Amino acid sequence: MTMEPLKKSKKKLKRKSKKSTKRSIPLEPIENRALETEWWYSFLQKSSDSGVVIPSEEDEAFRFFFRVSKRTFEYICSLVREDLISRPPSGLINIEGRLLSVEKQVAIAMRRLASGDSQVSVGAAFGVGQSTVSQVTWRFIESMEDRSKHHLKWPDPSELEQIKSQFESKFGIPNCCGAIDTTHIIMTLPAVESSEDWFDTERNYSMFLQGIVDYNMRFLDIVTGYPGSMTFAQLLKLSGFYNLCETRERLNGSVKISKESEEIREFIVGDLGFPILPWLMTPYEVKTKTLESSKLGFNERIDKVGCVATKALARLKGTWRILHKVMWRPDKHKLPSIVLVCCLLHNIIIDKGDELRDDVALPDCHDVGYKEPSCEEVDLEGKEMRERLKRHLCC
Repeated sequence: MTMEPLKKSKKKLKRKSKKSTKRSIPLEPIENRALETEWWYSFLQKSSDSGVVIPSEEDEAFRFFFRVSKRTFEYICSLVREDLISRPPSGLINIEGRLLSVEKQVAIAMRRLASGDSQVSVGAAFGVGQSTVSQVTWRFIESMEDRSKHHLKWPDPSELEQIKSQFESKFGIPNCCGAIDTTHIIMTLPAVESSEDWFDTERNYSMFLQGIVDYNMRFLDIVTGYPGSMTFAQLLKLSGFYNLCETRERLNGSVKISKESEEIREFIVGDLGFPILPWLMTPYEVKTKTLESSKLGFNERIDKVGCVATKALARLKGTWRILHKVMWRPDKHKLPSIVLVCCLLHNIIIDKGDELRDDVALPDCHDVGYKEPSCEEVDLEGKEMRERLKRHLCC
């Protein structure tokens, strides 16, 4: 799904920016531009007093709460600063009656996304009310959706060649452009909104997130906003990515010649929940106790590539716990924007070279309690492409 900023937001930006020129903008005092401001130490003290075990080293403590380094936090503030200064809604003050700095607003929003804690709990830690947390978080989401979208886009030809080279170097698989996987964002819905459309196979109300990642677990394409009751194949076919591949506008770059002089086109890798297609390779299904050695060897390599996407989604939901916890009656129209911004933040962490703490990623998998689905759809060209790839790998 190509996710564009809400049109309403752009109108607000223009309208408010005109008014802001008439204000003397002590809205963002120079002394508040520094990261080591009063809000951080006040937040740290309140967190310590509440019994949270905090890393003793300050930089580690910062990453513990906000998932990013101070340097990357400053970069994120620079992306949204103009929007957060020019559009201050009523009530954005702390308990001392002072306007919230951009840094404090970003911290509130990122803590809400990182912890998944209630707005009341997050507000208490920052000395603001629930409504302020709600306003600040949504303004941050809107701004990031617009200002940081360059961090999530399909790679250009030279970047794609590098991705293919990385996959081949690690797994020995030529022309692989990425790995795809899907996860559920679980939620509760009010009775009036409850619908079988959102009721998935494990009897949860959920929304899907489909992600395609590169070797570094960086998102190249995402689809979200669709009900978790769908199959992986149905979700895939609703995506713009599927249409581009089917019309050969994507994954139609240079071919590789196999050891048996056969053409191997560009493709991505998925698990058995996805259909086998000329541009989407999946493992051979094990229907009997025995599977010939060449197919077992193929499956082993394909599964290792697929694990890259599985780990990426586990890392995403582990870092931004709002996606991992059961969301209480979310606005289904706003939830896709929240998911997108978490994916953007995931990529920013990678792009800026930040190291995630070891305790962040989910220990097992990103979809606990869900069985691996199996797709019965057969595409003859896809099967032939898989056979070519298997022959190449087993030579």
